[in-house]
Amino acid sequence: MRWSVLGQGVDKRAAQPFTFRRAARRPGDRQLPTFDFEPEVLRTYRSTVTPPADFDAFWSRTLAETRAFPIAAQFAAADFGLKLFDVFDLTYAGFGGHPVRGWFIVPKGATGKLPLVIRYIGYGGGRSLPLDHLVWPAAGYAHLVMDTRGQGSAWSPGDTADPVGSDPAHPGFMTRGLLHPDTYYYRRVFTDAVRAVEAGLSHPAVDGTRIAVVGGSQGGGISLAAAGLEPRIGAVMADVPFLCDFPRAVRIAPRDPYGEVSRYLSIHRDQVATAFETLRYFDGVCFAGRIKAATLVSVAQMDTICPPSTIYAAYNALAAADRTITDYGFNDHEGGGVFQHHEQLRWLAKRF
Repeated sequence: MRWSVLGQGVDKRAAQPFTFRRAARRPGDRQLPTFDFEPEVLRTYRSTVTPPADFDAFWSRTLAETRAFPIAAQFAAADFGLKLFDVFDLTYAGFGGHPVRGWFIVPKGATGKLPLVIRYIGYGGGRSLPLDHLVWPAAGYAHLVMDTRGQGSAWSPGDTADPVGSDPAHPGFMTRGLLHPDTYYYRRVFTDAVRAVEAGLSHPAVDGTRIAVVGGSQGGGISLAAAGLEPRIGAVMADVPFLCDFPRAVRIAPRDPYGEVSRYLSIHRDQVATAFETLRYFDGVCFAGRIKAATLVSVAQMDTICPPSTIYAAYNALAAADRTITDYGFNDHEGGGVFQHHEQLRWLAKRF
């Protein structure tokens, strides 16, 4: 285990709640949070979240129900004018047998078995076009990009519907089906993520002994969930992961999407306990305790979407012996950006 701390000074003040500094209203000014906890506290911070007694049984049942449907992965050649890559429009059977779309990209003319990197997308985004996903195949990996069901209209386009309805919900995805684990939206998404691994393994170009997952924000949270559920994943790269330490995140995160939950509970005052009980089945902290794969996590000290304590909560719960966290001291939810992407390339090359 090691920490890599980039651009961070240590303040000697005692740990304190999330606070803000307001700059003058001038062009380029922004509102910046101070640390929610001091760095030395974050490194040992533990969430109060624990897995429900039937956590493993719930997920075993969920995956068994979906595996009753053949994976039926289809890789249709697609021409996007990329002469150095072979691109395939992927469709496979996700949760409930529902069709999930994606991209599968490999270096042109690659021979032999390739390590596979599966990418999960951030909140509101979809699979976009293959042009957005060329770094990993350019580095010699097979690359599978999973479209996130029902999303893909906020900042990048998607093509996968979510045919399952829900009870009344706050706009967004965080409260869909929140009153029971069986109906919660992320049950379907996390199952789709595991099935993406199975779809990738079905392709003859993939080396099944070298499977990695990667994603930022929501994609980071999905990566943790997938790795906690699928033991064939050998490496995890979770960039500023979302969906971790729900009780703290919902109460202190100053920006959405966690605010969807708090606003829902401000209306449904009698459902607080029920909602947080459901969220225990989907918390990155609970999945982290089941991850034995090598894991690289990043965190940003000024992150107003995924507060650093919520990310450290998952990192500190990891069962993995090989784990690293990269800490960006002066960044918001962009985290390390291309610096972290470069770190991921170097980190994974040492393990694969």
